[in-house]
Amino acid sequence: MTTTTAAWTANDRDHNWSSPDQDGAALNFHRTLNGYEPTALIELPELARELGVAAVFAKDESTRLGMPAFKALGASWAVHRALEAAQADTDAEVVTATDGNHGRAVARFAREAGRPARIFVPAGGIHPSAVAAIRGEDAEVVELDANYDQSVEAAADYVAANGGVLVQDTAWDDYEEVPGWIVEGYSTLFREIDAQLSEAGHHAPDLITVPTGVGSLLQAALAHYRRASVGDDASRTGAAGAVDTAVVSVETEVAACIGPGLDAGHPVTVETGKTIMSGLNCGTPSSLAWPLVRDGLDAAVTVSDAAAIDAAHRLADLGVAAGPCGAASLAGVREALAGVDAESRRRHLGVDSGSVIVLTVTEGSAANPVPDA
Repeated sequence: MTTTTAAWTANDRDHNWSSPDQDGAALNFHRTLNGYEPTALIELPELARELGVAAVFAKDESTRLGMPAFKALGASWAVHRALEAAQADTDAEVVTATDGNHGRAVARFAREAGRPARIFVPAGGIHPSAVAAIRGEDAEVVELDANYDQSVEAAADYVAANGGVLVQDTAWDDYEEVPGWIVEGYSTLFREIDAQLSEAGHHAPDLITVPTGVGSLLQAALAHYRRASVGDDASRTGAAGAVDTAVVSVETEVAACIGPGLDAGHPVTVETGKTIMSGLNCGTPSSLAWPLVRDGLDAAVTVSDAAAIDAAHRLADLGVAAGPCGAASLAGVREALAGVDAESRRRHLGVDSGSVIVLTVTEGSAANPVPDA
């Protein structure tokens, strides 16, 4: 059962459902990469006071493997696995579609593997600096008069006609292996969070907010926090036993498909619009992500550009240089805990004055500059 208001969809998930356990292969791979280190988990006591909770942390992905966004985790592992599996010729192109950070990350790791990259982008849909950054990785950029979903289709059609290795971060029927590797790559982020919270003397988060486009990062969060062995993990155990982390997706209001899908009981595609949160401007959820969203998500919220910009400026004041997509995590938690009907929303999420909240700040301002408020 779902309950919806304009910006909030509560999902009555099955608390007995669990996802399969995952191995640590992706994390072990990341540890072999030059420049790998866990990104910072920054405590923000000012936000904890504002939100009426015990602690708020920002997982700052602005320095991930030398790039300003979390996408490097999924792209590095997936490019490695896809080239290994394809046994492709040394000149085979690595191809993807992107609304920003994923394309740059794929281009980077294709270049490091000695492969050319071709990146499809929706013209005018992403910041010019993001397009320049992709070209800076020596990739061929194909700008299309199209939205994100149409760009994904164009990239897949190009590989079908011309060959190459498609490394796309969303899944559809008959294309799920590579997106699955991308999700595995993202698991490193959440493993780091648990270790860092434990080192700081905290249990696993009571609530985590996840900016959501097609839902692959959200899938990784749900796979991690709903895994079967979670009760055996000492880093997740508080005084009352294992922590049941509430997971909330945060989407731009112009491309929100998760909440409507929960209402409909199946994945839906929505028409997208213009938004400063270009990385979230995706109208169709990944087919791999959907079952975990349906069974494991606690709530979906939507936020406006103005709310994301305001959140980005607030985070900047606190020393976290977040881009609009990353700042959506704060905008979303504000909507969930301080918006309309906040008391019932807090009850639904199990949030009280003793709770620990993690904001997944998925990109830095260098990835997507924030305009003035």
